[in-house]
Amino acid sequence: MRWLVTGAGGMLGRDLVEELRTRGEQVTGLDHKALDITDSESVARALAAHRPELVVNCAAYTAVDDAERDEERALRVNGDGPRLLARACAAHEAGLIQISTDYVFDGDARTPYTEDDPPAPRTAYGRTKLAGEQGVSDELPAASTVVRTAWLYGVHGRSFVRTMIDLESRLDTVDVVNDQRGQPTWSADLAALIADLGPRVGHDAPGVLHATNSGEATWYDLAREVFRLLGADPDRVRPVTGEAFPRPAPRPAYSVLAPGRRQRLGLAPPRDWRTALHEALPRIRKETLRETP
Repeated sequence: MRWLVTGAGGMLGRDLVEELRTRGEQVTGLDHKALDITDSESVARALAAHRPELVVNCAAYTAVDDAERDEERALRVNGDGPRLLARACAAHEAGLIQISTDYVFDGDARTPYTEDDPPAPRTAYGRTKLAGEQGVSDELPAASTVVRTAWLYGVHGRSFVRTMIDLESRLDTVDVVNDQRGQPTWSADLAALIADLGPRVGHDAPGVLHATNSGEATWYDLAREVFRLLGADPDRVRPVTGEAFPRPAPRPAYSVLAPGRRQRLGLAPPRDWRTALHEALPRIRKETLRETP
């Protein structure tokens, strides 16, 4: 297949381009400087030049708190951009995978959210990402898949895991929220799933698919596991409530996504978040140390 990956300079985009090249796929990765998804002319030029069979949109406005202050800007990237991409894909007879988020839900559930549960975002970020989902569905209903993920971390870019690696080296103790529950997900695992899913887009995989590592954890649980894998005392991580870290955008209390559709499509089952973190952490730590002055 001929793949085009937008947002290829980001965490997931870089992992996806690497995964596809490892598999021998023909892939073009474009970062924001090379492709502005909010510019219809830029989008049209990119698809005309590269003629992809499948586009994966990893470009996004991910500053959750900043989106509360500038929802219009976030909407251009997260809402208008995917719609423009879907419209161009329709014109070029290409498929599209749109990356979305657990923030489209309200976070009040007590059992994992399914793909069929009604979205009810409580933040500007969640609203804009839902607008992107809807734009893709409107413009390219039969040849698109929305992939929702959550609590993403990776070798490249900023993430909670990277922050914990840094804080462990500098602080005696770290206070971490213990009343928000989700699924830590390694971006490399998500990239592998997208690579598996790609050939099925436009055939038997329209609609929404949830894609995370399995199991559940709080941020406190995740931080303790990072410390443990670093050889540090996990008791240096102290539990606090979310009230200790007030943010402009409220964080969902519960962000667990059920992988029902993934299972029904026969895609590889997700591995436990601890197993993934055990493999990922040495790579993330090496990259963190390399970038530290």
